[in-house]
Amino acid sequence: MIIYSFDGTMDGLLTAVFEAFSLHEEPEQLLKEGDALPLFCDYNYQVTTDEEKARRVWTGLEKRLSREAMKLISVSWLSELQELNTPLFLYICKVFRQGDISRNFADPDVLTVTNIARRVLHEQLRMKQFIRFQKAKDGTYLAVVAPDHNVLPLITDHFSDRFNDQPWLIYDTKRHYGFHYDGQQVIRITFEDEGAVPFDLTNGKLQTDVLSSDDQLLQDLWRTYFKAICIKERMNPRKQLKDMPRRYWKYMTEKQS
Repeated sequence: MIIYSFDGTMDGLLTAVFEAFSLHEEPEQLLKEGDALPLFCDYNYQVTTDEEKARRVWTGLEKRLSREAMKLISVSWLSELQELNTPLFLYICKVFRQGDISRNFADPDVLTVTNIARRVLHEQLRMKQFIRFQKAKDGTYLAVVAPDHNVLPLITDHFSDRFNDQPWLIYDTKRHYGFHYDGQQVIRITFEDEGAVPFDLTNGKLQTDVLSSDDQLLQDLWRTYFKAICIKERMNPRKQLKDMPRRYWKYMTEKQS
């Protein structure tokens, strides 16, 4: 059994594809550096990431796959799931050997990559639905999230289009970065010291001294409204959890006391 190991980056995975064809090998697995090797590993090749090789593989994919298929590959990578590495690697290798197989769902690797991409797309839709902004005194709207998958790059266009007349910041506490819109452009940001940020990283609440007074009023009204429309006799906890998973609750105004 031939195993390739890479650094866990997309460029590293694409480089692994390049190396497999250069060496005329057909590795059975692609593992992240440090992962335990299978018992019957005959040979483990350490892939050194090369941006030029990665670019050439990506360009080759663009010539062979539709725009939709390319998007699914990119989206699947945002899942950050370790179990994606081997199926995505094998999928890309098959594209260069067999052509466009993106609709061949009988292929287990195509099916795995597609299903993972769909899970990511589903979560980015949930993020658009469940993100709650708070207004700071300087006029900036803040939202704090911690999604299972790295979906922030997929939702910034939505919010810059929808709220193009006001500054906002969406921050991912799980991955320690965010995107800030200043009214003209969206930029990626990080905080050198998260302990000094003016919001609670556990629930996203702005500190009282930086929270706009009118936003505090709106939050109180929103919670009151949510309670008012909850008719006890019609409550269906199972359906509520299906429509609004518990993992999103801590950042939602209507679910905070």
